[in-house]
Amino acid sequence: MKMVAPWTRFYSNSCCLCCHVRTGTILLGVWNLIINAVVLLILLSALADPDQYHFSSSELGGDFEFMDDANMCIAIAISLLMILICAMATYGAYKQRAAWIIPFFCYQIFDFALNTLVAVTVLVYPNSIQEYIRQLPPNFPYKDDIMSVNPTCLVLIILLFISIILTFKGYLISCVWNCYRYINGRNSSDVLVYVTSNDATVLLPPYDDATVTGTAKEPPPPYVSA
Repeated sequence: MKMVAPWTRFYSNSCCLCCHVRTGTILLGVWNLIINAVVLLILLSALADPDQYHFSSSELGGDFEFMDDANMCIAIAISLLMILICAMATYGAYKQRAAWIIPFFCYQIFDFALNTLVAVTVLVYPNSIQEYIRQLPPNFPYKDDIMSVNPTCLVLIILLFISIILTFKGYLISCVWNCYRYINGRNSSDVLVYVTSNDATVLLPPYDDATVTGTAKEPPPPYVSA
């Protein structure tokens, strides 16, 4: 009986919209690349014109600055790093280089872990939501409506919303992981095929190696009559 690892049951070459996992990973990488590029442009414009992101006390009930120069530089560095990671994932999926996808996969795992911690925090400390809403500016949209909602219902709504996000992120993680496995298995030169009969097991080389070996053989010498 052949033993199959539990995680291999979730392996699939197709993802949403019935496209290949390689195509889905490319689209996902391009989408994240565009999002981070837009964020980088916003940060650069804020760094060039700081007054545009400075709100007066009459607007927010206190003198509040959107972000100082140090935090702005850190955010720009993170955006550049994310653009690099997304570009590597897109290039790796397009050129079928599995190692280039690993940084983007690690980022997905880190992002999923952070969202899971947020869900656990909301579940363990439900009163923290009300405290956070009270600290919002007075003119924050729908602040009074949110405060009027039952705290238990508000926690359930937020947990439901976070659960949907986690499910979607988990599906994207599986898509990228299946793409990595597909490319890694396709490019692996150590894949061997086992042909099992009743009494013996024959070990065959990969198809490409067998083809190359078969074509590389020299033809036999011509027959010479005595």
